[in-house]
Amino acid sequence: MTDTPVTAALLVIGDEILSGRTKDKNIGYVAEYLTGLGIDLREVRVVPDVEEEIVAAVNALRARYDHLFTTGGIGPTHDDITADCIAKAFGVPIDVDPRAVEMLLQRIKREDLNEARLRMARIPQGADLIENPISRAPGFRIGNVVVMAGVPAIMQAMLDNVVPGLVKGVPVTAVTIEATGLPEGLYAAGLGKIAASHADLSIGSYPSYSPGGFTNQIIVRGRDMALLQEAETRIRALLDRLRTERPS
Repeated sequence: MTDTPVTAALLVIGDEILSGRTKDKNIGYVAEYLTGLGIDLREVRVVPDVEEEIVAAVNALRARYDHLFTTGGIGPTHDDITADCIAKAFGVPIDVDPRAVEMLLQRIKREDLNEARLRMARIPQGADLIENPISRAPGFRIGNVVVMAGVPAIMQAMLDNVVPGLVKGVPVTAVTIEATGLPEGLYAAGLGKIAASHADLSIGSYPSYSPGGFTNQIIVRGRDMALLQEAETRIRALLDRLRTERPS
């Protein structure tokens, strides 16, 4: 664990996500999972099954952040091109990896390992494999890039298996303050001043609507407990003052 912020990006790969045919279920899961590890998910991109776009995104994101996670595109069909794109991004060869074949053989008979299924065993040179206890087709890790399946259950299992090798930071603590009965426009200016004086914290106001009307929550997030408590005290004092001053 390191005291300095650890950052990450998530690259979601697949035409089916962009078309709306498949509803992504991985972004929220990965974001919450990494937050618990003290890793800040700073960016999410969604790209189609187009080689040049995948390669460009991989190279941009892996240079910008400590970790890059990808989901999708490592199956047996012609449009599963993620492994080839990762190899191209790193400038390394790719071929059927005997270690990956052995993993596939735990679920598939050797005589049934046709050309399509062997595509799932093609791994960029120098990559470490990520075990997949569900379908056995592995993910892999090369440099700071973690390549995982798009199927949520498989992605989650791969993420569990890759966690021990990740650089982690100090987990973020979140404080929720109910702004019941106060519209955002009333406290926005005061909240902005508090946020400006606490640059090391993330302070946001989040409205929601239900049949009972609008409700607002203010969320304060950070790693320094003293700063969190100071900001919370100031925000609660602001809200109490506004409630007192507001005509009934």
